[in-house]
Amino acid sequence: MSNSMLAEPSHWVKRFASLSPAGEVLDLACGGGRNSRFLLAEGFTVTCLDRDDSSFADLASRGAKTILHDLEPDPEECNWPFPSACFAAIVVCNYLHRPLFPHLLDSLQQGGLLIYETFATGNEQFGKPSSPRFLLQPGELLRQIHTAPESLMHVIGYEEGFIVEPKPAMVQRICARKAAGSAPEDKLPVWLNEDQI
Repeated sequence: MSNSMLAEPSHWVKRFASLSPAGEVLDLACGGGRNSRFLLAEGFTVTCLDRDDSSFADLASRGAKTILHDLEPDPEECNWPFPSACFAAIVVCNYLHRPLFPHLLDSLQQGGLLIYETFATGNEQFGKPSSPRFLLQPGELLRQIHTAPESLMHVIGYEEGFIVEPKPAMVQRICARKAAGSAPEDKLPVWLNEDQI
């Protein structure tokens, strides 16, 4: 697999980024910065967080805010540095730390967008990650976005299965919007029985 392929932004991020409202976007566990560079080029205000700062000089030169931070002091806890409702969108690719989900949802503004893509069970046959700690169980990403009852999330897109590019892998990915309130359009219709019509 070439470095140029690895440097390409996630197709999932490219597909849904334009749905983000105006405001600051967090690229969580940004790694080499492939998604951050795409978001910056698209005109977004971007904050990049990672525990490795090797890509920070380049990202800062492009206008990103960079934060060196370890989110995982412990496998069962998280060290979340952000307040409630501070991001218009949060992007997470190829990273999983389950205790973070309620914090991710809380830090989205009303109407904010979560774009999340990472590895799933079955990926062990293709290489790393192979530990269950880093692999989503079937349907887990859908369940995780409902871990904070006060953060009502509406799914825009969801996929689960095998991908070939940028490398063979099993993944789950979701794009969901934090509800802006309990407006009628936020709720599924009630289906009536034929005898109630």
